[in-house]
Amino acid sequence: MNISNQIFLWDQATVKLLDVRHIEMVQGEILHKYRIPASVFLLSVHGSAQVELDQSEFSFTGFQFLHSGKGATLNIVPTSKKFDYYIIYYRALIDEKDAFQAQYCFSPDTPMLLYTKIQMMHQKWNEQVERLNVKSLFYQFVHLALKELHRKESEVKQTSVAVQVITYIQEYYAEAITLDSLAEAFNFSAYHLSSLFKEHTGISPIDYLIRYRLELATELLMTTDASVGEIAVSVGYKDVYYFSRIFKKRKGVSPAHFRTRETQQHKVAESPLNFPTSSIFEYIDDQYIDNENHYQIAEKGDLHMFKLKNSQTTAALLLCGSLLMNACSSGTGTAAKEQSAGNGTVNQAASKESTTTRIVSTPKGDVEVPAEPKRVAADQYMGHLLKLGIVPIGVRTFMLNEGWMEKADMPKETIEKIEDLGEFPMNPEKLTMLDPDLIIGSIDENIETYEKIGTTVFLPYWEGLSTAGPLDKFRSVSKIFGKEKEAEEWITEYEQKVDEAKSKLDGIIKEGETVSVVQFSEKAVYVLAANGGNYGSSTIYDMLQLPPTENAKNMAEGFESISLEVLPEYLGDYIFVYNGDADATNKAMESEVWKRIPAVKNGKVYLYGDNYHDEFVMEDPFSLELQLDTIVNLLLGTSK
Repeated sequence: MNISNQIFLWDQATVKLLDVRHIEMVQGEILHKYRIPASVFLLSVHGSAQVELDQSEFSFTGFQFLHSGKGATLNIVPTSKKFDYYIIYYRALIDEKDAFQAQYCFSPDTPMLLYTKIQMMHQKWNEQVERLNVKSLFYQFVHLALKELHRKESEVKQTSVAVQVITYIQEYYAEAITLDSLAEAFNFSAYHLSSLFKEHTGISPIDYLIRYRLELATELLMTTDASVGEIAVSVGYKDVYYFSRIFKKRKGVSPAHFRTRETQQHKVAESPLNFPTSSIFEYIDDQYIDNENHYQIAEKGDLHMFKLKNSQTTAALLLCGSLLMNACSSGTGTAAKEQSAGNGTVNQAASKESTTTRIVSTPKGDVEVPAEPKRVAADQYMGHLLKLGIVPIGVRTFMLNEGWMEKADMPKETIEKIEDLGEFPMNPEKLTMLDPDLIIGSIDENIETYEKIGTTVFLPYWEGLSTAGPLDKFRSVSKIFGKEKEAEEWITEYEQKVDEAKSKLDGIIKEGETVSVVQFSEKAVYVLAANGGNYGSSTIYDMLQLPPTENAKNMAEGFESISLEVLPEYLGDYIFVYNGDADATNKAMESEVWKRIPAVKNGKVYLYGDNYHDEFVMEDPFSLELQLDTIVNLLLGTSK
């Protein structure tokens, strides 16, 4: 700790005293997981206790001095019949918000001087006329504390900010945590907090949050019968779709497949929480928000939470330790509703002011963009950009794990050039460091953040619960870059493939017969609309022009949520079932309602998709090509 710097900051700070208390605890009384609401000085004056501040433990006997900033977790367990301490709550206002977040503890050489000052402060605190005197005494108290620190600097026990943040995450992992909310809790700027955390751990706070959640989820998959959806919610992911995607990226398989594999191999007892310390540095980033493509409305109602094993606490401490040890040895949603690209078609016009820029019209107004941007970042549309020959410098985590990438001939070295920018909104810190000359944002609420970093084009993906046609999306992206010709060339080739596919399917579906597209989740059945839907419905209805039911044609949105009992009323002669949630799909198909459906009895059911990790999640050109092949092969009975 730099004492000179502390003295300078105290000299510059504007201080507001919030409270001065005298606490008397008896043996058997425990202060448990107390979240400190402001910066504090604590002076113990009598008795003994075990004190834990975040993950640092102290044995207090007699006079002990402790300081902590806002957001820390304090535990006190008296070990004598009586334990007394005084505590001062204060707030210091200064440009450097984190100036008084430091945690330290020591045994004072002159405890009676400190005791006299804090006792007088407590006596006078409740006397309004004496408040000014209390503030004067407070500065004298701080002066004495800093003199003690100066004498005992080498003996002071400090707790790093990284440990404080890790403790917070382990306690509140199931809640909505973002980098901004962490920064607010610890009175730091988001940038500074992330930098301090990375300095000590090598990864960002959100990286740590994701890894911690997924390890807890892994334990639940192996040791409980809870559904994937319930587990997702219990560890902080409201959207099972996004949880499945991020789990597969970390583990290599979907949650459902992981559970099946581990059960079959009888490895339930081998907790994956005991992972090697080096595995923490596998890169995962997320800004804790649901994926925009999962358009289904979040269900209301209670969801189960599960009691986790004690081994998880131990593993978490080991994880924390491995992070900090590595640092020492070496010397950082809610499912979003978006507006449709149809709200404002992106057009280009030659800039009157410069030949190196163009004007792009967006739903938020005209934007001047580089004529040939070289450093493009996007929170959507990665496949569209790559098909146009544009390799973005950075995209969302989700984009880098899209299902089509496993089947398309996309060179690995191309993908390795693209930086992972986390989830919505893309990480502002990383985005700034990449210095993009053009940013494409797909959610209205994030555009202002992106505009502070660089030139931004707003190209919405959704309108309410519907999406624009995939070919229209591709055209809209191409117009930003003046690549309409390239887009139309691909569209022409694709439409030729569609015509060839339709010829192959001629006669399979007879005149008067209809087709339905459905998807099962934990709490509802989703019937996809003939217009504005996702998960392959546009390929089935718009491209191949397979005939929808009247219900599908008359849906106001891209889908309709119904119960399993009324499903037969919505189904046609052929049923396509998108297998986004394998557990829910299998459960529905085992029901008597499903077995009595005519199309099921006639063997006219086509199951496709792989737990949200497939070509049907996105609608970029690569995905559309793969979707077409998959649907045609299903109907022809030639699918692998």
